[in-house]
Amino acid sequence: MLRRTLQAAARRGGPLRKAVERMPSARAAAGRYVAGETVGEVLLATRILRSEGMLVSVDRLGDDVTDRAEAESTVQAYERLLQELPEGAEVSLRLGALGVRFDEALAYACAERICEAAAAAGTTVTIDMEDHGSLEATRRVVDGLRFGYPATGAVVQSSLRRSEEYCAELSHAESRVRLCKGSFPASSDVAFTDREEIDRSFVRCLRVLMAGEGYPMIATHDPRLLEIVDALRIIHDRPYDSFEYQMFYGVRPDEQRRLADSGARMRVYVPYGGNWYPYVMRRMSEHPADLRFLLRGAPT
Repeated sequence: MLRRTLQAAARRGGPLRKAVERMPSARAAAGRYVAGETVGEVLLATRILRSEGMLVSVDRLGDDVTDRAEAESTVQAYERLLQELPEGAEVSLRLGALGVRFDEALAYACAERICEAAAAAGTTVTIDMEDHGSLEATRRVVDGLRFGYPATGAVVQSSLRRSEEYCAELSHAESRVRLCKGSFPASSDVAFTDREEIDRSFVRCLRVLMAGEGYPMIATHDPRLLEIVDALRIIHDRPYDSFEYQMFYGVRPDEQRRLADSGARMRVYVPYGGNWYPYVMRRMSEHPADLRFLLRGAPT
């Protein structure tokens, strides 16, 4: 129940959001999950992680845009960021920040410009998956981008009932696929609602990807699932450079270091920006115990 409440709070604006954003304790809690509000802050965090042997994926946080000017602002922000990213860092990109909800063609054109900037910088882009309402548009944009930029990463959420099918379609050579559980609620006709069902779906997807010819990017912090990844690595005789682990900034940093020290490719998903509220609320929905840090500053 608490998890669903926090997921709903992540989607709300208005007084609730404004009240949370004003709490000093909320901003402090956000600091656990978000590397800062400026490019300078996220670049510093990225360089520290790279010095520790981590790979990095940087995400600029933002609401869904509502006009072309806002989409253009997102593109320019990513172009500036890509000029300064160190080696071993890529970017993650939400199409909602490029206007996919009101103009798919605009979102595609904007994403293509960011992919072009990434290629010029010697790195790649992974297109994040958002709520189910934008699923098909996102899949079409990714398919289009891969003609010119085949290293563009796709994301599959194991919470969706068709996730195993999507993994099978994407498990071809040179295909980069991030597998995650998904933090966006959806109706039971398109998504699993029970956490054990989502985990079982994750394992089914994982088997498809690890047996395939693509490059799996396995986004989980779950110790049980990490053990299954290692078992499948051995079964399919996969070298460490043929896949990677991914974890959120601020979540299980000791495990991140352990995996990196073992020789695995460990990528940390590092968000930044002033629009941290929806992201932090989604992370707290996955780790409700962290809500205590936010509530310390709540008015009584």
